[in-house]
Amino acid sequence: MKVAFYAPLNAPDAKVPSGDRLIGQMLLQALGAAGHEVRLVSRLRSLDMAGDQARQRRLAALGKRVAERLIRVGREGGYRPDVWLTYHLYHKAPDWIGPQVATALGIPYVVAEASFARKHADGPWAFGLEAVAAALARADLVLGLKPGDERAVLPRLRPDAVYQPIAPFLAAAPFVAAHAARAQHRAQLAARFGLDVARPWLLAVGMMREGSKRLSYNSLVGSLERIADQRWQLLVAGDGPAQAAVLADLQRLGDRCTWLGRVEGDALVQLYAAADLFVWPAIKEPIGMVFLEAHAAGLPIVAGDRPGVGSVVQAGRTAALVPEGDEVAFAAAVLALVVDREQREAMSRAAMQHVLAHHDVATAGRAFANVLADFVAQRTAQPR
Repeated sequence: MKVAFYAPLNAPDAKVPSGDRLIGQMLLQALGAAGHEVRLVSRLRSLDMAGDQARQRRLAALGKRVAERLIRVGREGGYRPDVWLTYHLYHKAPDWIGPQVATALGIPYVVAEASFARKHADGPWAFGLEAVAAALARADLVLGLKPGDERAVLPRLRPDAVYQPIAPFLAAAPFVAAHAARAQHRAQLAARFGLDVARPWLLAVGMMREGSKRLSYNSLVGSLERIADQRWQLLVAGDGPAQAAVLADLQRLGDRCTWLGRVEGDALVQLYAAADLFVWPAIKEPIGMVFLEAHAAGLPIVAGDRPGVGSVVQAGRTAALVPEGDEVAFAAAVLALVVDREQREAMSRAAMQHVLAHHDVATAGRAFANVLADFVAQRTAQPR
């Protein structure tokens, strides 16, 4: 099966790390592992964060030109996919390309993760929201990665379209291998940053930008200030446009906090494995890919109780979830695990088991690829 892949928000080979980029990469990996030919057909980033309607219309015009080129190539005997797959559709980053190409070439149009926020119908992103509505009206299949999206998306679909929830996934093997070498990674980090290996290491990983990330960092600091008399060390990995403001917040923790800057690739995997507990308030957090990474490396989690978080962890078994933004409850949950090593270790084992069973590319990724292939085969077999 030939799959035309497009991610309007972040291409899977984008330079800046994000959960969105990781999901795109995992979708491609799963389809490739299943033997399908996947092509990234455009890197046009349709994101407009400012609500600039003139910019949105320029991006729509660019998308139209890209679509016309792909249609022409497909009709003239060049690349002609069997299905179009768009990852992550929402009003700030609509798909200006896929619906046009799928309609012109007569192929299924599939979306993995879509949201529809009606409250923006009269605001600065109304134009983008209209495009999302049009794309959903054209969609043949929507694969839901995040709880809560279905309720808003379903009314926008045709009666014959299908909405199918799927589990987010990642390649767990590197994280599991890093956990097996945990003592080595921990010793190396301790030597490099002057850390005390006898203290529990708390870890937070997140981009430093305004909005939900900044709120989460601020809430994390406020929570940990409440248990400053306990023996813990906070490691923070991340950078971004709000870095100065976030670091100013982190300074309230003094030498209990070590900022590592941006950490990627193998170094990030090893960092997860070396830590003892992942801590993130997850204020307004959508899909919790960072939590899957932490679990895959054997890290128990304390987090805010958001739908996207709860869908990838097991509350009480692999993670402690507290009311979103409740610093008192967050501090208490962290403290309980800081002082109870046996409980952390039990949650660590359960966390890895959970990811391997439900969120690994070898399991959930294969299920996703099968859902897409079966759907395309059925639609292709139907008389037109």
